[in-house]
Amino acid sequence: MSEPRSSNGVQSLERAFGLLELMAEAGGELPLSRLSALSGLPLPTIHRIMRTLMASGYVRQLPSRGYALGPRLIRLGETASGMFATWARPILADLVDVVGETANMAVMEADRAVYVAQVPSTHSVRMFTEVGRRVYLHCTGVGKALLAQLPPEDARAIVERAGMPAQTPNTITDPDRLMADLDGIRRRGYCVDDAEQEAGVRCVAVSVAGAPTLSAISVSGPQGRIGAEATEIIVAQLQAAVPRLLAEIV
Repeated sequence: MSEPRSSNGVQSLERAFGLLELMAEAGGELPLSRLSALSGLPLPTIHRIMRTLMASGYVRQLPSRGYALGPRLIRLGETASGMFATWARPILADLVDVVGETANMAVMEADRAVYVAQVPSTHSVRMFTEVGRRVYLHCTGVGKALLAQLPPEDARAIVERAGMPAQTPNTITDPDRLMADLDGIRRRGYCVDDAEQEAGVRCVAVSVAGAPTLSAISVSGPQGRIGAEATEIIVAQLQAAVPRLLAEIV
């Protein structure tokens, strides 16, 4: 008998990916009862799907009888991150050509921002961040652009769980002040890290709303080169780059 299909595809595949996404949104693991409540699927259906995913290494069962994301997903995630970089790099290179400063792309991973692509400036004095580096969300341009895409209560929960250590004297370390900053970011459509992560470095970032995972792009450079006039140009270029990027990754 052929596999039942929904209006858009194979139903069992849609359900399996839906369960994986629910676990990812919950931090990587969920008890069976919660999976059933969130998905609306009956327990026997979840058991059947999970047995298949466990046999392939994409899910593992916990001693509590709940389920967690499995190690085989790591390879898929690493490959997907590499593809993000491949697709993003030409667009970031165009940004560097126009604004003259380093361009970056980052995604949210648990309670950190992870840089997945970068094209460095051609200036002798330039910003450089290693691809794969994990940074705090509260004190980086990309981090705040990622947080701004979340409901305020979710953003607050993440930074309170992760902590808000001061990286420089400019770092925002108070959750209430950060929430106010995020409100401003949502209204104006971009954010600025004004030497909050690294002394002397200014970063302008925008959210990539609509990406498959929470994503942001940014331009960073010395404070002396990214003043008010440069910021206005950078914001316009970043916002113009977002639909180009979405066309590649969605």
